[in-house]
Amino acid sequence: MITIHLNKLAFFAHHGLHDEEAITGTNFEVTVSISFEPVAKITSIQHTINYVDVYKVIEKHMVHPVALLEMLAQNISEEIALLDDRIKNINIGINKIHPPVRNFIGQVGVTFQKAF
Repeated sequence: MITIHLNKLAFFAHHGLHDEEAITGTNFEVTVSISFEPVAKITSIQHTINYVDVYKVIEKHMVHPVALLEMLAQNISEEIALLDDRIKNINIGINKIHPPVRNFIGQVGVTFQKAF
């Protein structure tokens, strides 16, 4: 089994429940790990999971606002799984860097993991 990682991808987006989030947006950080079973020795991009394709899926979902980070993580995971039948596990974490909570200093986030 091989695992590829895309770490600390930075996005500015408008996800969230509060009306303010739809207007102002905030920074997000996405990390994803994808485990797969190679069918042969990896000597070309066709033998692995192309991280550019994975990034494009994440980027596409980050520009379309949803209310819940849990939903966002599930949607991204489902689409990544469609990229390649060899994928066995996806682990995705999404952090909202500055949530609009009064007197809150820190980040909030979700982690979603799915085995196939």
